[in-house]
Amino acid sequence: MDALDVARWQFGVTTVYHFLFVPLTIGLSVLVAILQTLWHRTGNERYLKLTKFYGKLFLINFAMGVVTGIVQEFQFGMNWSDYSRFVGDIFGAPLAIEALVAFFLESTFIGLWIFGWDRLPKRAHLASIWAAAIGTNLSAYFILAANSFMQNPVGYRINPDTGRAELTDFLAVLTNKVALITFPHTLAGSFLVAGSLVVTVGLWHVMRNRGSADTGAYRFATKFGSWVVLVAATLVVITGDIQGKIMTQVQPMKMAAAEGLYTTESPASFSVLTVGSLDGSRELFAIKIPYLLSYLGTGDPNGTVHGINDLQAQYASQYGAGSYAPIIPVTYWSFRFMIAFGLAAAAIALLVLWSQRKGRTPTSRWLLRAGLVMPVLPLLANSFGWIFTEMGRQPWIVFGEMLTRDGVSRSVSLTEVLTSFTAFTLIYATLAVIEFKLLVRYARAGVPDLTPDPVIDDSHDDAERPLAFAY
Repeated sequence: MDALDVARWQFGVTTVYHFLFVPLTIGLSVLVAILQTLWHRTGNERYLKLTKFYGKLFLINFAMGVVTGIVQEFQFGMNWSDYSRFVGDIFGAPLAIEALVAFFLESTFIGLWIFGWDRLPKRAHLASIWAAAIGTNLSAYFILAANSFMQNPVGYRINPDTGRAELTDFLAVLTNKVALITFPHTLAGSFLVAGSLVVTVGLWHVMRNRGSADTGAYRFATKFGSWVVLVAATLVVITGDIQGKIMTQVQPMKMAAAEGLYTTESPASFSVLTVGSLDGSRELFAIKIPYLLSYLGTGDPNGTVHGINDLQAQYASQYGAGSYAPIIPVTYWSFRFMIAFGLAAAAIALLVLWSQRKGRTPTSRWLLRAGLVMPVLPLLANSFGWIFTEMGRQPWIVFGEMLTRDGVSRSVSLTEVLTSFTAFTLIYATLAVIEFKLLVRYARAGVPDLTPDPVIDDSHDDAERPLAFAY
């Protein structure tokens, strides 16, 4: 084990942990905005209760996401300084815009939304949560544009004197075809997570607090969340199909590794299960669906999909001696776990809708148990999706331009990386416990009571009153 191995583990752990909060924040911001819009248009009190209820869960998650996200940028200079030096001219531009425009947009208007319930006009207050949601989604786009450059470098040139990548076309970076499809795919995955949380909390209250005054609100939330999950799952499949075809074009080794395809095939079969040799050089046993991989990769059932061994020979000739295949079991199984967990969440949402047909109240304990684990499933799907995306690119940190081993900080010792890795892991473990307890505590509390407070002395000027935190 050396500093490179630990640096990779640290970045992987902190990235996956941070991304546990990101999809929920992205999706829930829009869903809360939709609920408040329903209240604004109908005046129905149940929508206001649900807005404040799920808005509280959104704010808890948003705060935790900000805290964990700060660490991500520190690591570029701390453990990956050679990478930062090489690609900083390009990577820094979308990240700077994300911080200066998108993040400030969402954070400013979230502040207005939190403290503006009794001070802002209703339309202005509604606009503030929509502005925050737009900022959150813009933030995702700029970050994905930066990441997409690592997958498919565009809009740059290599300076022969400095050996650095220099930005030549910022529009090309922002319109990278990988970014253009990764963004809607990520958004769909985010709504899958957010809808699942809405379903879980609503279903728990419907089944545990039958006959309460707020049962109608919880039933609506359960149905609303279930439809969000089903629509999001459909969009995940559609965008994932397009993403697979683009991946086959720009990173054929990743597609081959995802399928455990060792030799070039035309037509190529989709692997339901493949067992390879220990050194990952050949296939020993496989269960396959004919023609499906060719269609997924090229759009043509008879299309050619290049295999791992052929691509390895091609890359060795093009880039020099070395192994250019990722860890096959990781890419193969992370790809399948991503699909399986996402489909499982959609299946539970369908069962929840079926259980409430024609006004029925669900009673099955198994459904409740499935509902309680439901938010975990799309979170796992998102996490395995990112593991597949990043591990499938290996050994490249910037595909075709820089190997991961060349991007690590040369001046950082193994002891220093181990120290920071241990510290971050312990801190994140503590934050995970805090986040879980806060979400469970406020989810169990249910929707707020909107009974007006007792009349108090209102003789002082309204402008002199301190801002009141709405929650």
